[in-house]
Amino acid sequence: QVQLVESGGGLVQAGGSLRLSCAASGLTWATYAMGWFRQAPGKEREFVATISWNGRITDYADSVKGRFTASRDNAENAGYLQMNSLKPDDTATYYCAADTTRSSTVSTSRGSYDYWGQGTQVTVSS
Repeated sequence: QVQLVESGGGLVQAGGSLRLSCAASGLTWATYAMGWFRQAPGKEREFVATISWNGRITDYADSVKGRFTASRDNAENAGYLQMNSLKPDDTATYYCAADTTRSSTVSTSRGSYDYWGQGTQVTVSS
């Protein structure tokens, strides 16, 4: 059974930082690309970041470029999202996801990802 479990969310002031983690089990994590998405109340789930299996390829939403960094530790079956200079607009539930159709390429499309975590809440106060 595939499981992705996010952690590290919380309440932070604007300008602060958080590091989200994604723990994977039940799949060959090192083989697949992974992504981070977020969903704010009343809005659609949107792409945030993605990283290839070996970490060599990354892509980010324009809204987070230069502030967020995706990384992964395949030996630990884990992925991470370092979020700096947080803004109130970053408030959302953050999800990690695995794309088992890609390894050395990445996708920003929500439909490309077939396994999802349950999400972790990030709240940024002004």
